[in-house]
Amino acid sequence: MTTEYTGRGDPARSLALLWRTGERSSRKGKPDLSVDRIVRAAIEVADAEGLAALSMRKVAERLGVGTMSLYTYVPGKAELVDVMLDTVYGELPRPEDLPADVAGSWRARLELIARDYRVLYHRHPWMLQVGTSRPPLGPNVTAVYDYTLRAVDGIGLEDTEMDAVVTLLTGFVNGAVRGAVEAEQVERLTGMTDEQWWWAHAPFLSKVLDPGRYPTAARVGAAAGEAHNAAFDPEHAFTFGLARVLDGVEVFVRSRSASGPS
Repeated sequence: MTTEYTGRGDPARSLALLWRTGERSSRKGKPDLSVDRIVRAAIEVADAEGLAALSMRKVAERLGVGTMSLYTYVPGKAELVDVMLDTVYGELPRPEDLPADVAGSWRARLELIARDYRVLYHRHPWMLQVGTSRPPLGPNVTAVYDYTLRAVDGIGLEDTEMDAVVTLLTGFVNGAVRGAVEAEQVERLTGMTDEQWWWAHAPFLSKVLDPGRYPTAARVGAAAGEAHNAAFDPEHAFTFGLARVLDGVEVFVRSRSASGPS
């Protein structure tokens, strides 16, 4: 599903764009362009058509300008993707917006953050098509990392353990939303709901599948299908999975408290 990677552009130019240092203003007699306008247009293209469809030409068409005029402000697509990703991360709550005393302490804060991430991914599903092993080192990505760490600061974890908890949480959300987005896309592309897909396969499957040969799969699959009325329920998968991730973190936090300072 990945179609782009962050960190592929020129480091100096990418960082200059991310932090808006030395941004050029529109020249007299030229279109009213700016990095912000270009990035917003690029996000609109990606939201509507996916990241694979993004090109400097399409962004220029959306803005009603010539493609070459964009390069005055953005060196290329690689740097543009970095800034796009950092920009949409700015839609997440800022550190000062995160309630310090959410009921349930750190666990409730992590759940709130996870659900905020989920909303953001559904709003901009193209984010799931970006590989971020080398993340864009911009102000919004940094702010999000900082406020997520604050959710588990002061609960007895070492710094590297705090980072590991944040990585675990965001990795879970990414995977869970990826499954949900794929489920939405397959229904849209095939024009068939999960229920319709199942009933289309059921007559043939009943002839070839022997429940006695696969007793556990037959029993559990039937129970899950009846409960969710589908082969896969994204809401249940997210809620169940998030609770289990937080259960695991809670066990780890307790173990660190019981062992005392290292």
